[in-house]
Amino acid sequence: MKFAIIGTGGVGGYFGARLHQAGEEVIFLARGKHLQALRKNGLQLHSIHGDYHAPTVTAHDHLPDIGPVDVGLVATKAWQVPEIAPDLQPLMQDGTFVVPLQNGVEAAGQLASALGAERVVDGLCGVMAFIEAPGVIRHAAYDPFITFGETDGQRSERVEVLDAVLSKCHAVQSKPTEEIEKAVWEKFLFISAFSGVGGVTRMPIGAIRRVPETRKLLDDALQEVLALAQARGVGLEEQNVEQAWRIFDSLPYEVTASMQRDVMDGRPSELESQTGAIVRLAQEANVPTPINQFIYQSLLPTELQARGELEI
Repeated sequence: MKFAIIGTGGVGGYFGARLHQAGEEVIFLARGKHLQALRKNGLQLHSIHGDYHAPTVTAHDHLPDIGPVDVGLVATKAWQVPEIAPDLQPLMQDGTFVVPLQNGVEAAGQLASALGAERVVDGLCGVMAFIEAPGVIRHAAYDPFITFGETDGQRSERVEVLDAVLSKCHAVQSKPTEEIEKAVWEKFLFISAFSGVGGVTRMPIGAIRRVPETRKLLDDALQEVLALAQARGVGLEEQNVEQAWRIFDSLPYEVTASMQRDVMDGRPSELESQTGAIVRLAQEANVPTPINQFIYQSLLPTELQARGELEI
């Protein structure tokens, strides 16, 4: 199959490298020095599950240059999805579909609005990876996976085909599901609470879980997302919160969330797509979310400054 990796950061770089390693045709969308390094030296992946170097890869900085593909893996930041979605049209041909891999719960709808619902297979992923240097991706933690499925719950032929391709990739767990909305919200429960509390405290998970007050803060944030999901008819339960805690308690002390790192480094973050989405959707559902509202309001000035919308 022919894949377009829309955003060659840690997520796109990792899964794109594994697809390339498996012999698939992969074209990368990248920018700046990262693009230059990909064109000059190829893509290097340093992974806890085995390194891989693709000495020659195809990479572009404009979507029309990629041309038609079979599958587009959308691996940009969540806040970039509505911006880039209309520009994905040149990738489309008969049967082309895109799979969002973002942290939030709104990407599939945003892509469907721009491309048509028939072009979208909803998805999510798990991997702790980042750009270590231009052209170099570092996979530092987690067993990488991609979960995906049709929004109507059907087990379609294209889902089966994608599963077959991903299943042959080294160190990638392929997880097709007929309950993709629930799966997306399960991850959102975990990552939004972690991102928000991490962003406010500026502390790694080890410190957050050790201090009783911040441990409670994290649990309260989880409970609010659980209540929101249930109000929207998503079948999450208390056991999903318990599962989140099993993960939190098993993570290495120093682990931080990607949104948190962006906040701490003064970069535009996924605040609006994570904590902001909780606040917006909760207002629509008439669900109180005082903890997440506090987190959102506390981080908003930093976010506006990072986007050049607030001068200090």
